[in-house]
Amino acid sequence: MNFTSTELLTLLAGYLWPLFRIAALITATAVFGGALLPMRIKLVFALALTIVIAPVLPPPPAIDMFSLTGFVVVLQQVLIGVAMGFTLQLVFSVFVLGGQVIALTMGLGFASLNDPATGVIVPTVSQIYSIFVTLVFFAINGHLVMIEVIATSFYTLPVGATGLGVDSLWSLLSWAGYMFSGAVLMALPAVASMLVVNVGFGVMTRAAPQLNIFAIGFPVIMTLGFVVILVSLPSIIPQFENILQAGFALMRELAGGR
Repeated sequence: MNFTSTELLTLLAGYLWPLFRIAALITATAVFGGALLPMRIKLVFALALTIVIAPVLPPPPAIDMFSLTGFVVVLQQVLIGVAMGFTLQLVFSVFVLGGQVIALTMGLGFASLNDPATGVIVPTVSQIYSIFVTLVFFAINGHLVMIEVIATSFYTLPVGATGLGVDSLWSLLSWAGYMFSGAVLMALPAVASMLVVNVGFGVMTRAAPQLNIFAIGFPVIMTLGFVVILVSLPSIIPQFENILQAGFALMRELAGGR
């Protein structure tokens, strides 16, 4: 069997250009892109997905890979993958931010640790929620939906010199505000409970100023905070599912779908 250089480059482009989009998504997403996974595992995972997805994709454009237009195509694929992965990153950031609000309310804002997944310092409560929603993500087959979304994106937004537009990027930036509203809704039960307790302690302080409310209130508020977290933890699952569905819908919108 004899292959010309043009046929070999076309075959290589059919796998290489999808690889850039898939690898960018895996690197930018919250679940697979963290520092916990070595770079070799990420690369193997991206290569495996590309080998499975590439044979069923539309033919690649007739563009020279080593030309300026080919370089633009590579940049577009990386930008699309990063935007889609960043959307999932925002979904998980909702619960990290909500955990920070709860930690500050219950007096555990000082209890922080280095998150190995993101490499930043977050409260311990945020780490608990982050691990919990990650387990829920795999339990509801969110990783399979993510693979389906990235595979479908090659049909709705094929490989080419054109990619994300200004409207798509603006939609992504606008959706970032949803992270703050989602975090407030998640932390609202704990914040309301802590507010009631603090009001009660304020009344006690006015009624009996000689009492050392600080020594009594700090362990009480902290204990009540853990109780509220335990009681409200099952309600986090439907909230996470709704936010995750909205995130996948945005990913499809970024890729030109609906």
